[in-house]
Amino acid sequence: MGLSARALLSSFPSTPKPPPSSSISVSRKHLDVKNLTAHTSLFWLRSPSPSRPHFRASARRSGEKEAGKLWEGIKVPDSVKFGDVGNDVDVEKEELDNVIPWWEEFPKRWIIVLLCFSAFLLCNMDRVNMSIAILPMSAEYNWNPSTVGLIQSSFFWGYLLTQIAGGIWADTVGGKQVLGFGVVWWSIATALTPVAAKLGLPFLLVVRVFMGIGEGVAMPAMNNILSKWVPVAERSRSLSLVYSGMYLGSVTGLACSPFLIHQFGWPSVFYSFGSLGTIWISVWLSKAHSSPLDDPELRDEEKKLITTNNVSKEPVKNIPWGLILSKAPVWALIVSHFCHNWGTFILLTWMPTYYNQVLKFNLTESGLFCVLPWFTMALSANFGGWIADTLVSRGLSVTRVRKIMQTVGFLGPAFFLTQLSHINSPAMAVLCMTCSQGTDAFSQSGLYSNHQDIAPRYSGILLGLSNTAGVLAGVLGTAATGYILQHGSWSDVFKVSVWLYLFGTVVWNLFSTGEKVID
Repeated sequence: MGLSARALLSSFPSTPKPPPSSSISVSRKHLDVKNLTAHTSLFWLRSPSPSRPHFRASARRSGEKEAGKLWEGIKVPDSVKFGDVGNDVDVEKEELDNVIPWWEEFPKRWIIVLLCFSAFLLCNMDRVNMSIAILPMSAEYNWNPSTVGLIQSSFFWGYLLTQIAGGIWADTVGGKQVLGFGVVWWSIATALTPVAAKLGLPFLLVVRVFMGIGEGVAMPAMNNILSKWVPVAERSRSLSLVYSGMYLGSVTGLACSPFLIHQFGWPSVFYSFGSLGTIWISVWLSKAHSSPLDDPELRDEEKKLITTNNVSKEPVKNIPWGLILSKAPVWALIVSHFCHNWGTFILLTWMPTYYNQVLKFNLTESGLFCVLPWFTMALSANFGGWIADTLVSRGLSVTRVRKIMQTVGFLGPAFFLTQLSHINSPAMAVLCMTCSQGTDAFSQSGLYSNHQDIAPRYSGILLGLSNTAGVLAGVLGTAATGYILQHGSWSDVFKVSVWLYLFGTVVWNLFSTGEKVID
């Protein structure tokens, strides 16, 4: 009895119909059903055209005997061949070979964020190591306290010089080149510090200024890159993670420096920390791009997500200074950044002295408790970023979210500082200081995220402007604190910070916005 392949297959309704074709290729001329049904009855029907799908047919175990009887003695035409089970294994192996590894599917924008995080980790590691190494250095070179203060402050000379310049450079050239330059520059300056110290004080001051120049461009360059890579719905989380790298860098630097000095001498701190920049720059040059439009390896779906949720930005050619400085939200950023950094720099600079003079901790205990606020700020910044992005994704306006987060970043520290005057327990005082810094970190989802909101094309320049005010607040506030302590008390120091926090809160809530005001 001669049946066609189509008639043969139609007698089994549970088997999927193959696509219509003039010839269906299988691997055997004659079908031996008894041998075939001895297996689990899995086989492939292949279309000769590679564009057509493969169909898997299976026969039920319960029907194997009936199928054998029905097919027994039937001769299948030469044009029909059934592949043996080995072909199935080959196809599955081919499919497995085409599976994309998980690390290649990891979002590229978050690779950029993690690289910026690691750059800021190195940034603060290289910055705080001098605060530890200065002790054995001053003993070796017989530096007096005035000389030590001069060395410590020389970093800020260079840091101030490149805030606005770094923002202009990043917005016109691209954040990849500027951040890469900064890391290389400050890493070389860090490694040269022991050599400069041996040559003499003027050489050391020049190296410290150079280091400040390198670190000064980091924040504007990072802000420029993330303004292009990160959609608005992920902005708070990404910036909070990057800034937490600064806090963890301080923790790492403060924790590792004493060990290295004890084991290998103070120059080892600068040599080891400076050499880490070579590892970072090699990864940065191979993986990073200033814009997603410049990345040839970026997957189409991710590029579409970024470009549809973000403003497409071309390099800045002309900077509209008049327009920028005429906007009230820009001045709200500048004033709020000044108020924020006044309190933050005072706490971070004078905290060991407060612990020693007021709480009567020894230097070892003071150093240990100084690390605690940095840990708290790293955790709190990321927690605040998650809250801010969640609120935005649930429909709350960006303006409202920025105002809420920055209000917490101002009023939280103000509240806890007012409690210090009424606390006699050292444990409670440390808790208040830690909570003050923890709520302060909510500012990463407030004013620190706002530059990209109001002027995405000029976000580097805006951060340079506001951070210049922030650095000035740190310099002036640190000096003013010494003057206040000479003529007053710690309570007076905290009162000044509280009043500035309150003033910043009013300015921020009256004049800030989360909408774009400069195109």
